Amino acid sequence: MACTIFKRYNPDYPFDFKFMDESYKIKFQDEKNTGQVVAVFAGLSIFISCLGLFALAACMAEGRIKEIGILKVLGASVARITALLTKDFLILVLISFVIASPVAWWLMSKWLQDYPYHTNLSWWIFGLTGLGSVLIPFSTVSVQAIKAAIANPVKSLKTE
Repeated sequence: MACTIFKRYNPDYPFDFKFMDESYKIKFQDEKNTGQVVAVFAGLSIFISCLGLFALAACMAEGRIKEIGILKVLGASVARITALLTKDFLILVLISFVIASPVAWWLMSKWLQDYPYHTNLSWWIFGLTGLGSVLIPFSTVSVQAIKAAIANPVKSLKTE
């Protein structure tokens, strides 16, 4: 019906229709591809940084093995030794999060301004990110810290 009306009033041009959902799908395909690529590289960078953090924690625990042995002999708990070894890493992670959050908020706001309909950035997004940025290094470092804390102090102190 629409095609016959269109031919009657505009016979020189063919009737070409498109669905809006297909137009939006094509329009946002680049954004979707970019998001997938960024997600893959973000996952790789988190994995590589966890490997480096694990190696750094292992090196630090090995360097402080005598201190850990003395603390164990004096009655320090595994939780206290783990807290001692992970505290320095968590402070650095929190400092980096405090610095990176305003920058990320500003960049995301600038990027979202290019769209006619965009969402506002909520505080809980940054809170969830902060929680994740503390939990990932804590779990990485605490594995090595617990391993050092449950080691036999006799083996680490017998050379003295």
